Amino acid sequence: MVSGGLRVVFFGTPAFAVPSLEALLASRHAVVAVVTQPDRPRGRGQKVTDGPVKARAAAAGLPVLQPDRLRDPSFVDALARVNADLGVVAAYGKLLTDEVLAIPRLGMINVHGSLLPRYRGAAPVHRAIIEGEGETGVTIMRVVKQLDAGPMLAKAPRAIGADETSEDVERDLARVGASLLISVVDAMAAGAVVATPQDDALATYAHRLKKEDGLIDWNMSAGRIHNLVRGLHPWPHAFTFRDGQRFIIRRTHRPDAASASRHGDEPGTIVAAADEELAVQTGAGAIRILEIQPEGKRPMTVREFLSGHHLAPGARFADR
Repeated sequence: MVSGGLRVVFFGTPAFAVPSLEALLASRHAVVAVVTQPDRPRGRGQKVTDGPVKARAAAAGLPVLQPDRLRDPSFVDALARVNADLGVVAAYGKLLTDEVLAIPRLGMINVHGSLLPRYRGAAPVHRAIIEGEGETGVTIMRVVKQLDAGPMLAKAPRAIGADETSEDVERDLARVGASLLISVVDAMAAGAVVATPQDDALATYAHRLKKEDGLIDWNMSAGRIHNLVRGLHPWPHAFTFRDGQRFIIRRTHRPDAASASRHGDEPGTIVAAADEELAVQTGAGAIRILEIQPEGKRPMTVREFLSGHHLAPGARFADR
């Protein structure tokens, strides 16, 4: 640690948090321990493997704490013993207790993937895209007991492209947030940080994603369905049914005023199914599917899909 640097304990679990950890490791500050969630089954084989933050911490030779319960006295004691000046949180995945928040002498700060006070909560990037927002960003804030409600220390906006997925945006926000984090930690070390209270009246919440959130309601407009598809990528994905089989809709074409549709067709009706075109009537306009995945099989282009599935205009996708 360079003179004047802070001793930092880092709380994080998924890939979003890794750039922030990397930035701290490359800074003049010292990461003295990493707290991450317990190992869980991951991927198709559901094998228990290290999470992204744990893997990076292990590679750096950092002490790793993985408490099942943050109130566990042995964890609280271990956290106190690292003698951290500051706690940094980036997508850790659990609410911190008052006892944990009180341990670092300068408190705790959080790297949050939205422009607070909008989209407080567990899935800010996904919910912003689902809602069709044209802009999001990163906020560095102080952590308080109330969810994502602490005073803001810095913000960085980032436009959302019309066809970008949550994976695209979140990956870039992780990079933006890492850079912004270091500027804030440097300012805290110098005693020069300025905190701005959030306006609670403007707060919105980004609730945790559930698998059932992906069920497509074909009565929605083509634009809203397009936003749902890209907002739920890479998980849990938007999906629909045909003859009792579940199909994951992985990628769609951004609809516009020229979207082809057929007058009188019910929402969910296939209006084109040939070569590389698969278009479905919605509540307002038609939407083109670009990539689809029958449940239990690999993702397919439309051409690949249509070569093995007989679909014709007039057939319908449904909600079960």
